[in-house]
Amino acid sequence: MKPKILIARAIFPEVVAKLAQHFEVTSNQADELWTSAQLIERLKGKQGVFTTGGERINAALLAACPELKICANMAVGYNNFDIAAMTAARVLGTNAPDVLTETTADFGFALLMATARRMAEAEHFLRAGQWTRWRYDMFAGADIHGSTLGILGMGRIGQGIAKRGAHGFGMQVIYHNRSRLDAATELECKAIYLSKQELLKTADHLVLVLPYSASSHHAIGAAELAQMKPTATLVNIARGGIVDDAALALALRSKTIAAAGLDVFEGEPAVHPDLLTVPNVVLTPHIASATMPTRLAMANLAADNLIGFLTQGKPVTPLNPAVLVTP
Repeated sequence: MKPKILIARAIFPEVVAKLAQHFEVTSNQADELWTSAQLIERLKGKQGVFTTGGERINAALLAACPELKICANMAVGYNNFDIAAMTAARVLGTNAPDVLTETTADFGFALLMATARRMAEAEHFLRAGQWTRWRYDMFAGADIHGSTLGILGMGRIGQGIAKRGAHGFGMQVIYHNRSRLDAATELECKAIYLSKQELLKTADHLVLVLPYSASSHHAIGAAELAQMKPTATLVNIARGGIVDDAALALALRSKTIAAAGLDVFEGEPAVHPDLLTVPNVVLTPHIASATMPTRLAMANLAADNLIGFLTQGKPVTPLNPAVLVTP
């Protein structure tokens, strides 16, 4: 008998076919959005689940699905997993790191540029038929070259953004992280370590790339925004909840900071309504890793984790490897 798995959202047909070679697959190619109760009902009797970041795996689900052995996330982030509850239930979690690093760093820098140069505002202006003449200050934004790039969260993606800024645009790179990088990595990124407070005060452009956790919830709120330069921009490509979106909308409206670019939101796909009414923000629907080659690589890595673990006990990127040790 083949192990049974559930694919919780629509994915590439070729990845479904790849998984079907090893498993009895139940697939949600209709891409229905299930409630927690519906997910639990479909997971009963399954040994594995392919998730895409929105499906919450918590203690209640694990208790209702005792045959579940692995949850494979098609994302680098895994705040949809209660890792402690999964480990207690001896359910493995996996994610999809590395394969999206460069693509996401590309997008983070693109969002930074669009934010600093007021591209969304200018496009809306043009589309509305309001462009009738040239003015010396029309949508004049902030320079990127030679400015100070601040990065909060200096993992792989943060380092990718730092290199683009330092080597491509001659930016001075400053960063804050839970732990300081080694000297060789700092040199490669041309990055200087600062306290969070100094980072906020100094950066011309601040990019958020830190993982979401209880400790990083609202890491950027009203108090932090007030410490930033009034000419500064803020870009969030990390996770919703790291920024207090309501406080950010107020800061943008009152010009506490100049502009923001957001790819992630609290409670997404819902977006705080106040963010939709301020002009100085660029909004994108969580697409930082959205190129076809990268998304396919992410899906294949999640599939390889399911195949490796359920057929050989050897996952590729385990999050809680303690589960692999025989008790």
